[in-house]
Amino acid sequence: MENETKNFIEQIIDKDLADGYYDHVQTRFPPEPNGYLHIGHAKSILLNYGLAKKYNGKFNLRFDDTNPTKEKSEFVESIKEDVAWLGADWEDRLLFASDYFDIMYECAVKLIKKGKAFVCDLTADQIREYRGTLTEPGKDSPYRNRTEEENLELFENMKNGLYADGEKVLRAKIDMASPNINMRDPVIYRVAHMNHHNTGDKWCIYPMYDFAHPIEDAVERITHSICTLEFEDHRPLYDWVVRECEFDHPPKQIEFAKLYLKNVVTGKRYIKKLVEDGIVDGWDDPRLVSISGLRRRGYTPESIRRFVEMAGVSKSNSVCEMPMLEYCIREDLKLKKARMMAVLHPLKLIVDNYPEDQVEYMEVQNNQENPELGVRTVPFCRELYIEREDFMEVPVKKYFRLFPGNEVRLMNGYFVTCTGVLKDEEGNVTEVHCTYDPETRSGSGFTGRKVKGTIHWVSARHAVKAEVRLYENIVDEEKGVYNEEDGSLNLNPNSLIVLKDCYLEPGLAGAEAPESFQFVRNGYFCVDSKDSEPGHLVFNRIVSLKSSFKIEK
Repeated sequence: MENETKNFIEQIIDKDLADGYYDHVQTRFPPEPNGYLHIGHAKSILLNYGLAKKYNGKFNLRFDDTNPTKEKSEFVESIKEDVAWLGADWEDRLLFASDYFDIMYECAVKLIKKGKAFVCDLTADQIREYRGTLTEPGKDSPYRNRTEEENLELFENMKNGLYADGEKVLRAKIDMASPNINMRDPVIYRVAHMNHHNTGDKWCIYPMYDFAHPIEDAVERITHSICTLEFEDHRPLYDWVVRECEFDHPPKQIEFAKLYLKNVVTGKRYIKKLVEDGIVDGWDDPRLVSISGLRRRGYTPESIRRFVEMAGVSKSNSVCEMPMLEYCIREDLKLKKARMMAVLHPLKLIVDNYPEDQVEYMEVQNNQENPELGVRTVPFCRELYIEREDFMEVPVKKYFRLFPGNEVRLMNGYFVTCTGVLKDEEGNVTEVHCTYDPETRSGSGFTGRKVKGTIHWVSARHAVKAEVRLYENIVDEEKGVYNEEDGSLNLNPNSLIVLKDCYLEPGLAGAEAPESFQFVRNGYFCVDSKDSEPGHLVFNRIVSLKSSFKIEK
């Protein structure tokens, strides 16, 4: 019965421990530092860390930095920040594949001495040509039967910089007729005269990922190498490397399905182009599902953990919808955050019979669903701002907000009745005038009559001005992510709407990133971590209040 609640990876680990195959659990998250992490990586981070924690094991953060052509220290730092923010604690185990370059070199020499590796002079195109197809076996390289002495000398010369990039490679000697193309004498070392972010100019040969990765796991005593399904065909090579390099207690590779989100951009190449073309303002743009973008947008680690849990762990590929991720952040914030009044499309409302110099402080519950968040006071005076959509000169059917002759409640304030408007020369309404009934103050117990509409407001005299950014998916969801004709992105022209003249209640004046709030009736918003500063507040909409997501019962 216990196994029924466990995913298939946990069941494998349970059996391995019960059989004595391993006496501990150690996992790792092994990103390549060639870009920023996205929501799919969050699943891998939380899965690997969660397994280590569940089995009282250890979790490593290890950078697979074997390709200096694409790697930067900037990416290393951003990945560390993202993993720590998600709550995965690597303790003192911050590791780099490049720390093991000496060991990898020794492993390659061992393979040459065992007759399991050879130096090949074929070009990359020729290697591809010799490799064969899914239905036809490959052909042996003409250099496959070089002697051990010749291979050792050539490999040493490769290490010592005697050859140009691409001139020679070291290949594993496995089986050119294998039905698995990955086993057809794969390249395990190439020449690359590149400066490495960690090792500098020490090396001019670099191991290939499929050779380096299993060695890294074995050296670190990783027990379960958890990776995504595209590496399933690479598993025989993974096992071959750790076996032929003669590691004790070799790690076990287990594959799971990636986390796919419908209609989002996750490809590093596409995000890089969005950044370089200035369509987004960096890898942390709140329209991206990079972890840094989600953090800047106002998502919380708790919401992403919940999303990953709901997505589940399986061997079957499936696609999640963005509304499910939005549901998770709403659920996380709804009882934690104060509900503040903010007017995003302001229209002046003047209460003509309210004393001009008077200010009253109205008591407001911070969150009606969570009394523990307490109360605050909000100033009320003669001139207010309301949302432009809360007034209609000629109301449509079932419109219960403000229109000439109609009475509404000002939230936490008084009943007011619209008496007229002022317009500019073009006929646009610039001011709405009304009168208030002093007996109807909120909390006074007034029951004389009821109104159907309640609208929010802020005091014009005390309001804090702010810039508010309304974000939508950067992809045009009706067209899908990619243009079928040229492969370009189908961009949503309304993915960012900037509102410069918004008015917020004064309690928000000192808000700082990463603070977030519910803006009554408008959604959840957070202080932007990049552009907001004292005197120029910038808020990002995290998510609207309405949800299209329904939990399946």
